Amino acid sequence: MAASQLDLPIDHFRLLGVSPSAEADVILRTLQLRIDRAPDQGFTHEALQQRAELLRLSADLLTDPSRRREYEATLMELGRDHPGDTAGLDLPSSREVAGLILLLEANAPHETFQLARQALQPPQAPALGSGREADLALLAGLACRAAAEQDQERRRYESAAVLLGEGLQLLQRVGKLPELRRILEQQRDQLTPYRILDLLSRDLAEQVARREGLELLERFVERRGGLEGDLQAVLDQGSEPSPESGMPQGEFELFFQQIRRFLTVQEQVDLLERWQAQGSADAAFLGVMALTAAGFSRRKPERLDQARQRLRGLALEGLDTRPLQGCLDLLLGDVEHAQGHFQASTDAELQQWLQRHPGDDLAALCDYCRSWLGRDVLPGYRDVDAEAIDLEAWFADRDVQAFVERLERIEGRQRPAGFDSTPAFGLDPDGTLPLEIPSAGDPLADSAPWPGQPASPASMGLASGADSGSEESAAGLSWRERLDQLPRPSRPALLASGIFAVVVAVVAALSLIGLRREAEPSRLKPEGQSPTEQNKAEPTPGQRATPKAPGQPKAALRPEQGSQGSQPFQPLNADAPSETQLQTLLQTWLDRKATVLGGGTVADVQLDAVARDGLVSQVQQERRVDAAAGERQTVEASITSLELVSRTPQRIELRARVAYSDQRVDAAGKVIERTAATTLPITYILGRDGDTWRLHAYIPG
Repeated sequence: MAASQLDLPIDHFRLLGVSPSAEADVILRTLQLRIDRAPDQGFTHEALQQRAELLRLSADLLTDPSRRREYEATLMELGRDHPGDTAGLDLPSSREVAGLILLLEANAPHETFQLARQALQPPQAPALGSGREADLALLAGLACRAAAEQDQERRRYESAAVLLGEGLQLLQRVGKLPELRRILEQQRDQLTPYRILDLLSRDLAEQVARREGLELLERFVERRGGLEGDLQAVLDQGSEPSPESGMPQGEFELFFQQIRRFLTVQEQVDLLERWQAQGSADAAFLGVMALTAAGFSRRKPERLDQARQRLRGLALEGLDTRPLQGCLDLLLGDVEHAQGHFQASTDAELQQWLQRHPGDDLAALCDYCRSWLGRDVLPGYRDVDAEAIDLEAWFADRDVQAFVERLERIEGRQRPAGFDSTPAFGLDPDGTLPLEIPSAGDPLADSAPWPGQPASPASMGLASGADSGSEESAAGLSWRERLDQLPRPSRPALLASGIFAVVVAVVAALSLIGLRREAEPSRLKPEGQSPTEQNKAEPTPGQRATPKAPGQPKAALRPEQGSQGSQPFQPLNADAPSETQLQTLLQTWLDRKATVLGGGTVADVQLDAVARDGLVSQVQQERRVDAAAGERQTVEASITSLELVSRTPQRIELRARVAYSDQRVDAAGKVIERTAATTLPITYILGRDGDTWRLHAYIPG
């Protein structure tokens, strides 16, 4: 751009704000409206007069038939010879500010900001204190703000933050518009969580962006007073409260859970160690989980031992850590101490689950440990496969075996004080266990015995009624054979995740589908689950049982009956479904699920039309287990009330009360067990797949 003129990237049609096909009368009406509605942000009178003059010149050209034909021919020729180029207008420098005002009004804030910033630079910088300097500074600030908002709408958060930073520097340099500078700074600070997400979600190869994202995250957490949001700690350090400190704790927890999925396990270990050093109890506990995930996924038992040592030093109110210590002991080959920790747990529901487990003691501990790893430990890291939970492969690893041997030599595997008088598990009062389950194969049959294998079943924490001289005696089996012959539960063990929510706080509202699994669940019976299943379902470590809520069997509300009623269910495709439509979807889920549990098939009732694959698979698995036992369930479940918790274009959260009862019958039709009518509070999460809403998850309680 020459110093004497401005090449404005806009044509006369866009400048005036009319269509290329607009007639003369439309052009004149638009002209009058534009002149009457001049911007009122504080531009000088001279700039506004020049703006009106430019509008009139454009209107004069477009209402003159011969001049318009000539101009349109020029535009067509430009489009033919230089496709993709933008037609421009050459303006004298005296009308530079007016042209930029009209460019901003034409919704081109990025171009306006760049041109205004260039006009404020030497050699064409205006005189200090002049009206032109004031107009250009105001234009730059307004354009910067609008451009950042555009980038934010397009999810280009880092670009938006960079723009706001450039705008702030420019306005600070010219010393203008303190209030607008404050707005830009506030807008940039509010973008911080989105910037972190933007930078950390990029490819791992983008190391510069990743380092910047990690630095932003660390500053963000520190400025809000750690994971707990301790404002007093910020003030005690002599720092001023930041915009980050105003983020509600529940929103921050959701943000942090979302960010964790883009961090590697080592990045989390490093961050949490630094936050723990600053006094964060939450970071200390999450650091234990991260070390465990890093150790198990990388076959690094020394990291599990480090996690075990740290966990011993933690005292977290409301959380019984003994089962977690037991899991770590088990993974480090110390079955005796693992048993002791589980026995010492004050969680009555855990003790009940252990008593009812269909396998022996070691099988129960292994099932609990698998569930703990799969729900609480391994999810939430970018580079960890949460599905890769193979205890046999873990114990078969040479590094694990060598480390366990070293620990045995160092520790002597002595029972800690206080456990000597603990009675053995009474998991088999009738002498019917262990169940005989076929081995899944023995690719490692020649492996060495489990290091430190004790000489008797009792020392392994196994039921002590076996004949020590028989071929089935535990003392005569290698560790690999022990694992191969472990009884598996007749039903899947369920472990409701709640670790982070127990340590920090229960999340009140959810912004992403699936994050509610991290929240603390109620101990109410899950929908469609029989009392036997409830007793066999694995409890979350450290949680207490919540009494069942009394209720009546009849439903106050029950819309269409889905597959069981007279009106077939139609896929829910509305952008903003009504409460009635949402209730119909949930009731259809309940009805079709009941049909499957009663002996039907998923294909017959088209369960996948109302629920996502994960829930459909759960119902299929439950039905397969019942069918193998020659049983079926009769379930009555009806929505009695429904409350909208939150709604976004892709996610809806609902709070419902469900009138529920069930009974289980055998092949002869005899009732085996029954659940009396009750009312259950259940949270439902709906997600949108294309145009169709389907159930994503439900959380009892």
